[in-house]
Formats: sequence, C-alpha cells, structure tokens
Amino acid sequence: MGRVLAKHSITTPEEMHDLGAALAKDFRAGDLILLTGPLGAGKTTLTRGIGEALGAIGNVSSPTFVIARTHKREDGGPNLVHVDAYRLGSPAELDDLDIDFENSIVIVEWGKGFTEGIADSWLDIEIERDHTGASETREVTVTGFGARYA
Repeated sequence: MGRVLAKHSITTPEEMHDLGAALAKDFRAGDLILLTGPLGAGKTTLTRGIGEALGAIGNVSSPTFVIARTHKREDGGPNLVHVDAYRLGSPAELDDLDIDFENSIVIVEWGKGFTEGIADSWLDIEIERDHTGASETREVTVTGFGARYA
C-alpha cells in the first residue's frame, strides 16, 4: 500500500514545471517515478521541470515516438531516462528497452502495470484534470511505495 506524500492544486503550466523542479531535488540514482494522467494533463511539463532542475542535457520532450530518451546531466550525475509507455504492449517490451534502472533516474509516463518488480520503492504521481472542463486546474497526488517512502 502506498503512502500519500503530497497533494497539489496546479493552475498553470508554469506551476506544473515548478512542481517538477521541486520534486527533482530529492531524486537519486535508482529512483523510479510513474506519471499517470490523461492526455494533456501535464506529465511532460512536469518532467521538463524535473529535467531542468537536474541539469539534463537536451530538450526534455515527450518521447512518444522513440519510447525512451536518455539525458546525460551537466554535473555528471545519474542519467535521466524519460519513457513513454503508451505504445508498449507489455512489461516485457519495457524490459526490452534495456534501461539501467539501478543507475538512472527513470520517469515513466503511462507506466502503471508495466513496472512491477523493477524497483522496491517508487513514486506514483497522478495528475487529474477537471472533468467538467470548467477550469484548467490539475490535482496532483504524489504517492510513495516501498521502504524509501515509508
């Protein structure tokens, strides 16, 4: 069972970016972060904030067509690996990408159901949009799983 670590109401893309930058301060090699939310919820904007805060080299953008993009870091720290699992059909296909989970910070968009057994601890960041369409507010819930977040 996971432990809710934080809840945020986000009203602008800049706030989503800033949330990513704030979260990045605690990330280290071996961290697995799953991003869940509908199309256009802000998953890539959050990841861009994480990447910029970590000093990722290159444009952090949606890896939809390449499935996974690895960014080295300016400080030589652990690589940031950004995965879009939307087009993957099974956990085996994620495994086939040969990602160095142990020595990287790995963010997986659409990763629920694809990452079981990969890490003992992980973060699940769920982004929900206003279903009524009345606002652009996103509700972001950060839930930690495993010993690291106990």
